[in-house]
Amino acid sequence: MSSPPLLRGTPPPAAPTADRPADPFGTELPRSGAELSHVGAEQPRGGSELSRGGAERPRGGAELSRGGAELSRGGAELLETVTRIREHIVTMCASAEGGHLGGSMSLAEILAVLYFRVLRHDPRFPGMPDRDILLLSKGHGGIGLFATLCEAGYFPAGELAAYARPGSRFTAHPHPGIPGVEMPSGSLGHGLAVGVGHALAHRLEGSGRRCFVVMGDGELQEGSVWEAASVASAHRLARLTAIVDRNGLQISGPTESVGALEPLADRWRAFGWRVLEADGHDTDALTAALSAAPDPERPTVLIAHTVKGKGVAKIEGQARSHFARLGRRQQQQLLQALRADAEARR
Repeated sequence: MSSPPLLRGTPPPAAPTADRPADPFGTELPRSGAELSHVGAEQPRGGSELSRGGAERPRGGAELSRGGAELSRGGAELLETVTRIREHIVTMCASAEGGHLGGSMSLAEILAVLYFRVLRHDPRFPGMPDRDILLLSKGHGGIGLFATLCEAGYFPAGELAAYARPGSRFTAHPHPGIPGVEMPSGSLGHGLAVGVGHALAHRLEGSGRRCFVVMGDGELQEGSVWEAASVASAHRLARLTAIVDRNGLQISGPTESVGALEPLADRWRAFGWRVLEADGHDTDALTAALSAAPDPERPTVLIAHTVKGKGVAKIEGQARSHFARLGRRQQQQLLQALRADAEARR
């Protein structure tokens, strides 16, 4: 890693210059969300909730802008953002390093809703003290997180194009040297415990901040997840929300064959959590679930039912899409399939 972690509160890196590496595939990458025009009308935002002091504060990026344009995005615009996120993912998987394709594709709507409708954050100031916390515990979804942060304006697409090249800070898994990344991940089962620590710290500070932890379903086979779940419930960490990317597959096959998780919702309830379930590719359903006011007596888990490899029919629901190193022709085929899927959904 050539770049040291960003100090808390420092601004994102400067825009790319002419000597920065170009797209290694000779194709134009989708532009950063900060460079894209937004619709003029005010967009729907996440719901409001009561802070610890009883005062209501708005959720989402409503008051946080970049270049005068609001981060919050409406239906059609958010779906277009989701498509661009998946295009970034495919392009990174066409690098010499390759990438975790299927599990990043299944996260696209979840991450888009969080960053463009729910989280309190500012890409101009990644370390702002009152930001909400997003922890990607399933680190093999890292390129999905990078793509989303790029679209939110944390760094330009030109820098993302250098993924996995010598000297680039973008590697297969997230680390705090990347603006907007709160913790390193890759080894599974640690994110929820870190989230418990954040939630406890926020309570001690008297803060109204929320903490969201995104996990894979195969990750729930780690005992450390359930230890953290027990502690969160015992301390009534109302502002902690876990999100399970329930695509039903892990690297070695279906989760129910490798280490059965069902009845998953009942397991979480047995640990004292409020359980919500939603279609993980329905942005409106995700927005409603993730914007809901916390239960004051217990943490919340959202089980998001997703499809591994979502967006490209030929790889959807297949364990072999877990990791891919795409050739140029495969890259173009997948990009075309993504655009066709986006057109069909309009």
